[in-house]
Amino acid sequence: MRPTDLEHLAVPGMPALHGDLLLAGLSTPHLEGNAYRGVLWRAGLDGEVSRWTHGERDSAPAISPDGRWVAFLRAETAKDRPQLHVIPAGGGDARRLTALPLGAGAPVWAPDSRRIAFTARVPEPGRYGFPTEGGERLEPAEEAPRRITRFDYRIDDIGFLGDRRERLFVVDTTEDPAVDPVPLTDDRVDVGAPVWLPDGETVLVVALRDWGAAESEETDLYAVPADGGEPWLAVRTAGSVDRAGVSPDGRIWFVGAEFTWPGAEARNPGLWTATLRDDREPAVPRRLTDAETVHCAAAAGAPVLVGDEVLVAVLNRGAVELRAVPAEAEAAPLEKLRPVAGERAAVRAFTVDGERVAAVVATPGSAGELVLIADGTQRVLTDWSKPLRDQGLRPVEELTATAPDGYGVHGWLLRPEGEGPHPVLLVVHGGPFAAYDWGLFDEVQVYASAGYAVVMGNPRGSAGYGESHGRAIVHALGTVDADDLLALLDAALEDPGLDASRVGVMGGSYGGFMTGWLAAHHGERFRAAWSERAVNAWDSMVGSSDIGWNFVDAYIGDDLTAQLDRSPLSHAGRIRIPFLIAHSEQDWRCPIEQAQRMFVALKHNGTPVEMLLFPGEGHELSRSGRPRHRVQRFEAVLEWWSRHL
Repeated sequence: MRPTDLEHLAVPGMPALHGDLLLAGLSTPHLEGNAYRGVLWRAGLDGEVSRWTHGERDSAPAISPDGRWVAFLRAETAKDRPQLHVIPAGGGDARRLTALPLGAGAPVWAPDSRRIAFTARVPEPGRYGFPTEGGERLEPAEEAPRRITRFDYRIDDIGFLGDRRERLFVVDTTEDPAVDPVPLTDDRVDVGAPVWLPDGETVLVVALRDWGAAESEETDLYAVPADGGEPWLAVRTAGSVDRAGVSPDGRIWFVGAEFTWPGAEARNPGLWTATLRDDREPAVPRRLTDAETVHCAAAAGAPVLVGDEVLVAVLNRGAVELRAVPAEAEAAPLEKLRPVAGERAAVRAFTVDGERVAAVVATPGSAGELVLIADGTQRVLTDWSKPLRDQGLRPVEELTATAPDGYGVHGWLLRPEGEGPHPVLLVVHGGPFAAYDWGLFDEVQVYASAGYAVVMGNPRGSAGYGESHGRAIVHALGTVDADDLLALLDAALEDPGLDASRVGVMGGSYGGFMTGWLAAHHGERFRAAWSERAVNAWDSMVGSSDIGWNFVDAYIGDDLTAQLDRSPLSHAGRIRIPFLIAHSEQDWRCPIEQAQRMFVALKHNGTPVEMLLFPGEGHELSRSGRPRHRVQRFEAVLEWWSRHL
């Protein structure tokens, strides 16, 4: 896979299934237009796959319960905001329902197949191109100053929050286009993940505890009357809720974590259930899955009741599996959850129609294909990643190792073509409570195709190996996690086809932290380093990062001595190998000052150092940045390693 083969990276979104209609949005980077194109595709249950819409950016299909209509999001051009549209399920012209200044969120049909709930950010007058009360449109530099009173005033990839709260809307598709619908929630808190109750009169949303009265990591489920009225607390969680589903009998199923204070970090999200009370007092949920062994993944979809089981995605040693949880389970461990799909794969999304499941499943050779699961069998319906495979992908080998303290470590190795000996890249993921998985990873494929053996793994601190595995580095970053990574590298280097004298280390975010840490403490192991969107200085991260106000205390602690001791910047004087710092100018997760401080320290130190800055990008550059910048980044990575390895 070459950098420009990024155009062949086809990524499907959440599917929609009703009867014989199965739809999914497919997003692909477009280098010439420097944007992402999106189209809705239909996968016939007979195996025929066809383009279903012809917009520039179509996504998020949702089929009405009666099967007559499809709601979806469409942006007319790459610069436009997505707006809500509906189209007959049998085909025809799409009708726009919204014209919101900052666009609309994914549609959710009411049981009556007439109304649609969604969320959207609503700007204050005079901001983000929205006219002032006097009708004047201001340039960003002309806007009034923002008065900040909270820690949580901004978030990476979105920006400021208080002046454009995400609010709940309900539109009636039988009425004239609602170009200016009225929000049902106020501007005190962001709400998200709407889901209808079976009565069709109430929408559940996720919001910060106490309706956002104070900064918190805790979230609850609130009920909002669809015709307007005061929201009420429906479910008080044990910590957080990510995504909820509701079964026809009115029971609520949701993915959320239990927080044991003083820390909420690295807590396995589990499957919970609750039943709303008639007196509108908050329901108390019950946990169905074991906190230590089961890590539920809400990003793949809300839990769904099918018969006497609940389907939910679960992280398990680098796989994202669809598992069935007994509906009456009590803290069931992983081995008690029936596997449905995702062995040595990653279930990115799933939906249910009756007892049939449509899932998007990624594998080492695919960014995601539609799979129909019915009657105990699985059928792969699409082959969207074939053009990318035709360009050449390297196979993935499972890799295990033992750390110095006897702890088992899990990861993967990608070998380039030929006998070698090959130069080696140790690649470290971000998070840290995240994980590499079995799905296609474009970055390592580019590196392996360019002639590098790639070692990647999930050291202690990662997700999907038990909660204690994830919590092992709380207040201990750079200890056993570094040991695990070096153990994986050593295991790979036992292969005579890999050249132990030509090894580089690279990573982003937490992986960038680890790159700097390893370069300072184990620099003799590496020829050079590539540190991207890194945490380099915990003391300034506290105030400059969008999450620094709680993340640093959670993972490092509030003691300044500890913060400095765990900062790669404090050990920059020990770094002698060539060091490249890649950063985005609009990164608010790990702000640019993290890169600048490290660059100046290394420059003063006499270390061969370079800094590569990407304008107009945030923390997610390598995953969802502008396509040309993603290609330019690939080219810069390969040029750097060709120089030093």
